[in-house]
Amino acid sequence: MIDSWGRYVTFVEGINEWVGRGTAWMMLGAVVAAFTVVVMRKFFNTGFIWMQDVYVWQHGVAFMLGAGYTFLHGGHVRVDIFYIRGNVRHRAWVNLFGTLVFLAPWLIVLAWTTLPFVQLSWRLLEPSTQPGGLPGVFLVKTAILVFAGLMALQGSAMLVRSVLVLTGHEEFSLASDE
Repeated sequence: MIDSWGRYVTFVEGINEWVGRGTAWMMLGAVVAAFTVVVMRKFFNTGFIWMQDVYVWQHGVAFMLGAGYTFLHGGHVRVDIFYIRGNVRHRAWVNLFGTLVFLAPWLIVLAWTTLPFVQLSWRLLEPSTQPGGLPGVFLVKTAILVFAGLMALQGSAMLVRSVLVLTGHEEFSLASDE
């Protein structure tokens, strides 16, 4: 039973690791696009709205898709006053409590309120609001739901890790907790 939960944690964390590393390349694309827009505007006195959409959208999507990776690696804000001085079991309790009381309800509200917004965008095949902008705002808005899904997956892996640690399997504690 413990092995199957361990495989679940490894699987979920593998998904967020893979998505996060892929998303990092999106940031390179956003930087190149932003640089190109600035050079075209400053040196050639021209520009394209769709190019501005490219880097703004890439930046937003990268943050949304990379959030699970950031959570996996402990990069989100945490109230260290409750966390930093505790032992592995104490940290597992904080992670369990934080995931159940703060993360899960917030993700449920986010997904619930965002779904109609994204569905409408898909029905309209919503384009950019800017003349000459990119089509496909509906794809960018979908990233909000993907964000909620990736964070929920990573939160579930955090819950499983916490329960495993609390039931005596400290080998499942996070590397940063040791």
